[in-house]
Amino acid sequence: MGDIGKFLMAAGVVLFVIGLCWPLVGRLPGDILIKKGNVTFMFPIVTCIVISIVLSLIMYFINHLR
Repeated sequence: MGDIGKFLMAAGVVLFVIGLCWPLVGRLPGDILIKKGNVTFMFPIVTCIVISIVLSLIMYFINHLR
């Protein structure tokens, strides 16, 4: 199996584990949640930052392998 195949399998396993753990974590501290009456506004800013860091690391490793 080529390098890209190994990487895709590893990335799939990582995403699977993250998917299993996601309901346990829920909202991260720092996520904005505003409830007023029947309206709820949620902006997961910390979650967006964490996802951005993880994706940046994945892209760095992909470029490093090439």
